[in-house]
Amino acid sequence: MDTSFAHVTELAKTKYHRKSDRYINYGTAGFRTKAADLTHIMFRMGLLAVLRSKYKKATIGVMITASHNPVEDNGIKLVDPMGEMLAANWEHYASELANVTDSEVKTVLNKIIQEATIDMSEKSNIFLARDNRPSSVTLASAFLEGVSCFKSHFHDFGEMTTPMLHYVVRCENTQKRYGKPTEDGYYEKLGEAFLKLRGSKPSCPGLYKPRLILDAANGVGAEKVCLLKHHLNDALDIEVLNDGSDGILNHECGADFVKTRQKLPTGLPLKVGDRYVSFDGDADRIVYFYIDKNSKFHLLDGDKIACLVAKYLKDLLNTCELDLKLGNVLTAYSNGSAKEYISKTLGVDVACTPTGVKHLHHKATEYDIGIYFEANGHGTVIFSGHAEDVILNTAGNTELPIEKRVAAQKLCTLVDLINQAVGDSISDMLLIETILHSLGWDVEKWSNIYQDRPYSLCQVKVKDKSIFKTTFDEQRLIEPKELQDAIDELVAKYTEGRSFVRASGTEDIVRVYTEAKSLDEVKQLSFAVCEKVYDIGHGVGDRPVRSA
Repeated sequence: MDTSFAHVTELAKTKYHRKSDRYINYGTAGFRTKAADLTHIMFRMGLLAVLRSKYKKATIGVMITASHNPVEDNGIKLVDPMGEMLAANWEHYASELANVTDSEVKTVLNKIIQEATIDMSEKSNIFLARDNRPSSVTLASAFLEGVSCFKSHFHDFGEMTTPMLHYVVRCENTQKRYGKPTEDGYYEKLGEAFLKLRGSKPSCPGLYKPRLILDAANGVGAEKVCLLKHHLNDALDIEVLNDGSDGILNHECGADFVKTRQKLPTGLPLKVGDRYVSFDGDADRIVYFYIDKNSKFHLLDGDKIACLVAKYLKDLLNTCELDLKLGNVLTAYSNGSAKEYISKTLGVDVACTPTGVKHLHHKATEYDIGIYFEANGHGTVIFSGHAEDVILNTAGNTELPIEKRVAAQKLCTLVDLINQAVGDSISDMLLIETILHSLGWDVEKWSNIYQDRPYSLCQVKVKDKSIFKTTFDEQRLIEPKELQDAIDELVAKYTEGRSFVRASGTEDIVRVYTEAKSLDEVKQLSFAVCEKVYDIGHGVGDRPVRSA
C-alpha cells in the first residue's frame, strides 16, 4: 500500500496537479464547474470512490455529468449502494480531498481511512458512466487512473443517463433482485412493466393519443429513448428531436430551459393538439408542455407531475382499500395551488423540505408510498418494503373481489416501472403516459386539474448572505427576525399572498419567491419584499429587478 500511496503522490503532483486555488464544494449535485478545472478532482474522486466502496463493502457508482449546465461545464458525483446520493459526512471528505494541495492528498487519504476505520484489504468495485459531453471521455480517464492506483475492480458503462447509472448500482448491490445491472436490463424491466399496464389489447381511451414529441436537450437521453422504443412494441410513438445530431447540449432546449424561461425549446415543430416533453442533458428531469388553440404555451412542471401521480396512486389505493400512508413531498418553490390540490382535493399528506433532491428523497422514505418532485421536474416514487409486501399479498389473494386484485396488480407493476433510486426522465415519462392512458386524458385535461397562482422569482444582491437564516423547510426566516416580521406584514395585505426568501448556496444573493391572486399583486408584493431584503442586507449594485 505504501507503493500505491507513493504513486498517488507522484500523480497528484505531476499529471493531475491542482491548477487553481479556487475552492470547489461537493453539493447535492456533486462537483460541477468548467470542465477544464476538473481534471485533478476527477483523479482524486477515483481514489475516494475506492475508499467508499471498501467502507461500504459494496459497489459504488460514479457519474460524470453536469446535467442541465452548458456544454463547457462538467461534473462528478458518487452514488451509494442503493442508488442514493452520497452520505453527507462523505460529502465533507470529498470537498476536503478535492481542495487540499497536491502534497497533502496522501495525508487526507490516511485521515479518511483512519476516521472511517476502512479495511484496505477489503475488495472494491466501481461502476462508472458519463454523459455525452466532449470533455467526459478525458475526465473519465483521469478518474479511472485514480481508481487504478488502488488496484480496484471497475466497470465502465460508457455513455448512460444518470438514472441508469443509479439503477445498475442498485441492481448490483441487491444481488440483482431489483433487476439486471445492465443497460439492456433497464430497458427490459421498464418495457415489460409499461406493456403490462397498457394491457394485451392496447387502445386509445377517451382523449388520450399514444403519440409524444420529445425534446431530448441534445443529451444522452436521445439515444437511450431510441433504444427503449424497441421494447415498447409500438404502444407509444415517440418522436425524438434535439437529439444531438445538429444542436448544442442544453442550448435553448431541455427541461431546465423550458422551466426557467417559461418558453418553447428551439428545434421543435409546434402543432396544436400535440403533446411535448423535455428532458435535461443527463435525463433526470422532465417537464411536459403544449400549445392551445390560441397558440398559448402551457407548462406542466414537477408540481403538475406530482399531482397527477398522487391522484393515480390514491385512486388505486382506494380501490384496494389498503391502509398504507401515501405522502407527497414538495419544496417551498412548489406552487400554492399544487399543494392545495394534493392536500384538499386528493386528501394526500403534503410535506415540505429544503431545496435539494437528497432532502426530498429522505423525507419520502418516511411514508409507505412517498412521492417527491421538485418544481424543476426531478422526482420519483418510493415504496417501502412493507408497502410492497402488502400490495403483493393483496394482488395474490384470490378471496378478494377482482377489482381489488386488479388494482393491487397494477400497483405491483408500477413498482417495476418506477426507478425508485432517483428521478428518471425515461421512467417518469412512461409512468405519466401510463396514467394519462388509464384516465383517458389528454395533456390539456391534465393541465386543467388546477390553475397555478401567479408567481415571481427574483434575486437581490446583499453584502453577506450568511445573515439570512431560514427554518428547515426554508419557508420562513429565523434571522433577521425584523425582515420576517416585515414580510408577514406585507403578505397580509394581499389576497392569497405568499412570499419567502432564502440565500443562495454559492453567491451573496438572496432569492425572493412571491405568490398572489393576480399578476399585478405579485409584482407589487415582490417589489416590496425585495426592497426590504435590499435595505436590511445593505445590498450593492443596482436595485433588484425580476430575474425569472
